[in-house]
Amino acid sequence: MKKIRNFAFWNNPECRTPSDGVPHAPAQTYKKMKTNVAVFFGGRSVEHEISVISAIQAINAFDADKYEIIPVYISKQGRWYTGRNLLDLKNYRNLDRLVAEADEVFMRPEYGDYNLYKADTGFFSRKNQVVASLHVAIPVLHGTNGEDGIFEGLLQTIGIPFAGCDTLSSANGMDKITMKMILRSEGIPVVDYVWFTDNEWNGARDAIVEKIESKLGYPVIVKPANLGSSVGIGTAADRRELVERVNNAAKFSQRIIVEHMVERLKEINCSVLGDADDHRSSVCEEPIKTGKFLSYEDKYMGGSKTGQGMQASEKRIPADLPEEMSEKIRHLAGETFRVLSCHGVSRIDVMIDEKDNSVYVNEINTIPGSLSFYLWEASGISFTELMDRLVALALKRKRATDRKTFTYDQNIFALGGGVKGAKGCKGSKI
Repeated sequence: MKKIRNFAFWNNPECRTPSDGVPHAPAQTYKKMKTNVAVFFGGRSVEHEISVISAIQAINAFDADKYEIIPVYISKQGRWYTGRNLLDLKNYRNLDRLVAEADEVFMRPEYGDYNLYKADTGFFSRKNQVVASLHVAIPVLHGTNGEDGIFEGLLQTIGIPFAGCDTLSSANGMDKITMKMILRSEGIPVVDYVWFTDNEWNGARDAIVEKIESKLGYPVIVKPANLGSSVGIGTAADRRELVERVNNAAKFSQRIIVEHMVERLKEINCSVLGDADDHRSSVCEEPIKTGKFLSYEDKYMGGSKTGQGMQASEKRIPADLPEEMSEKIRHLAGETFRVLSCHGVSRIDVMIDEKDNSVYVNEINTIPGSLSFYLWEASGISFTELMDRLVALALKRKRATDRKTFTYDQNIFALGGGVKGAKGCKGSKI
């Protein structure tokens, strides 16, 4: 593992002032202050382990001369921890020991407070002790409760600059149903689908099955609407298999989508970097699958043993495609990124029906495994430069957001104006 030299400021006792708890740099460090970047990972998600791998890869890619990196691990129970021991992948074999040897921390949901505080867990603990004062946050949280807009909403509430999609684009990108509705309305090709909730399935199963059979026919592919990494996905060639696959998908999500299955399928991935107004697409890759679709095992199990994550999955880079097809896919990837108002780095997965060379957008991963750094390295951007660009994008968006108006200085209550009173009387005077 690359040596981490990013903790000098964070661990230096001279940088803390006990009276106010706010970090201060010693005199000799003022000449070259670094950007304090918090990398958030783990989380309450079935993709927890993959997030850990992706985050450690990203942390190792940062330029230690420019950044102080503060790892923030979110446990499967939703508690936050930081510490040097979080940087060694071997330590995650025993999660109880891992968190016991780390410091539990939290952030206040208060606008403008970018401090990371130590949780008051001991009798002699100082209240509101600052562990680190952050400048930028980078979420590397895959799946639910991290990639779906929930965590991004917290960051937006605090107002800290962060890289990646905001709450709206994260939620739209994570939910396969909403995403397909938006893309189809904008003329971006997606396969035909039927969607429903688990309650609808339990109450009107026969009607839903008939709708699927009449609109899509067989074979179909069944998916939980808001999970990634191929979790809960299965194919069905008849009614019996359809019922089994939907029942399985309903274990993971309240919303289920059933799609027409492309039988002569070639899956292609392309990453996009930037923001909705200014972005570029990477080279394309062709992941190698062992079954009818790219499974969780295809994506990760080879890399989980080596700590290489998505990088270690079998793939062809660049994909073996005609130049015209590659350009079409890169364009569709960029359009998907733009239409969903994405930010940072995403990976768009498309499908080619080799029967007639039709191309369909399958899904977007707004926080892709390994941050798709291998696609950017193949496109001429190193992993270190990728992390530089993500920090720059976070600060750029913050500057743009701060120029917008969110409130008025005028207080209508102080002016004594007429407002609707607590009892609903129109024009009541204060």
